[in-house]
Amino acid sequence: MREKTVRASCGDAWMDALPQAVLLFCREREPAALTVTRVNGEAVRLWGVPQDRAAGRPLLEVVRRHTLEALAERGGELELEMGGRTLRCTAVPAAPGEVGALIVEDLSAHRRREAELREATAVLSHEFRTPVTGLRGVLEALEYEMPPELAQNFVRQGLQEVERLARLVEDLAVGFRPTRARTLPLAEAFARAERLLAPEVAARRSTLTFGAGHLVRADPDKLLQVLLNLIENALKYGPAEKPIEVLTTPRGPWVEVAVLDYGAPLAETESLFRAHTRGPGASGQGSGMGLYIVRSIVQGWGGQVWTERRGERNAFCFTLPSGGGSGG
Repeated sequence: MREKTVRASCGDAWMDALPQAVLLFCREREPAALTVTRVNGEAVRLWGVPQDRAAGRPLLEVVRRHTLEALAERGGELELEMGGRTLRCTAVPAAPGEVGALIVEDLSAHRRREAELREATAVLSHEFRTPVTGLRGVLEALEYEMPPELAQNFVRQGLQEVERLARLVEDLAVGFRPTRARTLPLAEAFARAERLLAPEVAARRSTLTFGAGHLVRADPDKLLQVLLNLIENALKYGPAEKPIEVLTTPRGPWVEVAVLDYGAPLAETESLFRAHTRGPGASGQGSGMGLYIVRSIVQGWGGQVWTERRGERNAFCFTLPSGGGSGG
């Protein structure tokens, strides 16, 4: 008897490893009701009823939804909203005296990714349309003879639109490049960011300072993209002539990087990292993609990204793997 019990336990172990909630049930001959015979670990978490209490109970008492009971009766598939989650429910019905199954998969994360992709596509489509329209207008104007000074003005406008297009392409492409991670000092990435941002920093009459250049493990180009987007965000939303500081702090196997500016306190921060979001009071033109790209890259190397208030400053923070030691 003990040997059979051990075999049964080993045979059921695979069910608890499944990411879907699985409930097995049988149809009693008299009365013709559905009775639970087995729930796996994910089903216990979903319905809050452990195996020893679920076994032998009517299916409705465990799932507590007539919709799911009806699905188990007839079989098939449906999507169900429950507790803020989107669930795909599939049922294999049971003939009298046989065993059926109710399988529930949480699609919430998948639906969120789909929504973010749609938002990102819509934002990029809109943002590309603006510089393309501007370039068309410039080129059409340059077809006609005009004073050299006016023509030069149109050329400058065209170059500005080309620069904007180039940055949009860079934002779009960086997340899809193959990762080429290596160990490097943060000082290397800081120097590249400082050089590229020098005109914007000067135009805002701000100062930009960096913390210690700890060794990290990252793709240099993707790390640069994160720094550029966060510092440009600080330049847009922080007041002119106020300093921007990039601090670094070792956190065990991670290094935390925080970009601090003297912008107004942020009333709501959860939505800032979504694809279409720009903060209140944003100046100039922008795609609303910067922080979304930051989050995508940071999560790609397993780090975290968040924002918080530190004294009089907003801090936009992220973590990346430590390379061991400090680069000076």
